Amino acid sequence: MQIPRRLVDWPDARRIISTRHPPIHLFEDIADPADWDLIGNGEAKTNPRLAESVGALDLIPPERSVAGTGASNVMAPFVHVSPDRPGRFHDGMFGAYYAAKRFETALAEHTHHRAVFFRATDQVPGWFSQYRELVGAVRRHLHDLRGGDPSSAPFLDPDDYGPPQSLARTLRDAGADGIVFPSVRDPGGECLAAFWPDVVAIPVHGRALAYHFDGTAIDYVRDETSGGVFRIERNSP
Repeated sequence: MQIPRRLVDWPDARRIISTRHPPIHLFEDIADPADWDLIGNGEAKTNPRLAESVGALDLIPPERSVAGTGASNVMAPFVHVSPDRPGRFHDGMFGAYYAAKRFETALAEHTHHRAVFFRATDQVPGWFSQYRELVGAVRRHLHDLRGGDPSSAPFLDPDDYGPPQSLARTLRDAGADGIVFPSVRDPGGECLAAFWPDVVAIPVHGRALAYHFDGTAIDYVRDETSGGVFRIERNSP
């Protein structure tokens, strides 16, 4: 299947993340990415927790890494990977940075997956308030699955991630920057999966969010910045 590449120019792409983990200062400090392996290995000899907190630096070539204030938010999904935490366009042996064109789409995608996690771990109903919106620009030519081509259907299945993960690995190994695709959780919404950190501009923080889990789905969201609470459409199991 030939997948066209098209320019994606989103000045304020949205991503929602957990805020439980502190920044990885190796990425925030003014250190040349080419020196990160050396710095990390040296400090790990006296701080065994460093290797776990920094992640798998060898997954990202230094020339495709990013550094500076806020860089941890971009680097984290690429260096903290595991086959136990795969996604639509990454299998856990490599990472991806997911973002949406609109906040509403990012919220629909993120609340769906958090609800799946809460159900799987038997979380009791209640509020969970450790989420943060990231806002950053993306301007790159990405492989485009939008447009309704029937041959794209296997890559957009709501539950089977095998075909899209295989596609992502093939494209990434060939040097592709990423994929833009229609949201599965928000009809009409658009998402992207960036395969390398330098595809995305370092984002800034947007809204702080809290989710209410009713035992089955996330039914309310609280904007911690404004204090407003709004109901969202019920996520299907």
